[in-house]
Amino acid sequence: MDYVGRLKAHLPLATRLLVVKADGSVLVHSDGGSYKPLNWMSPPATMRVAAAVEAELEEGVAEQWTVQSAKTDDRLIVNVHQILHDSSHELGVDPGLVKDGVESDLQRLLAEQIETLGTGYSLIRREYYTAIGPVDILARDASGTTVAVELKRRGDIDGVEQLTRYLELLNRDPLLAPVRGIFAAQQIKPQARVLAADRGIDCVTLDYDAMRGVDDVESRLF
Repeated sequence: MDYVGRLKAHLPLATRLLVVKADGSVLVHSDGGSYKPLNWMSPPATMRVAAAVEAELEEGVAEQWTVQSAKTDDRLIVNVHQILHDSSHELGVDPGLVKDGVESDLQRLLAEQIETLGTGYSLIRREYYTAIGPVDILARDASGTTVAVELKRRGDIDGVEQLTRYLELLNRDPLLAPVRGIFAAQQIKPQARVLAADRGIDCVTLDYDAMRGVDDVESRLF
């Protein structure tokens, strides 16, 4: 299995779990390593499957998957030697993640104090529903550009990936496009900041106590 593009990576022959999702993404998992895939291709992407009789494949390869990114030259090439199990399931419309108390409060407070994001911001609505789940906050900045905001208590790479999927979908809507993203959290991990910057997404750190009016700035010693 090879990833070819801005970087190159190779996975040797082994038993893997391959997940092909309706949004076009392909994820490669092992039986360890927690929830993170060993390799993946994010949507939008197209997949072409070539059988052994259709292509000059190396000995032992039953079929080859070529997953091509629609936006870059990146490709994920998977040589399948044996299929141990193959099943397909329609998951339907995802209801979205149910926020815990703090995230729900952050969403409500930020909607009420939308100019925390910047001068001239205005709220369009909370919980803007899409086919793949609700965007936490949809707003407009001072220039009138639509802004999708993803809120987390602790911001990591998964949150940035989630916002990326929302942006790809929202930017297909001519009534909203162009839509840019803001990843907002109480704490944002360095890796998430790097990925967000690469995706053109802004990061905002939120002070939960200050937004609730608990933090008395004037009483601070430092």
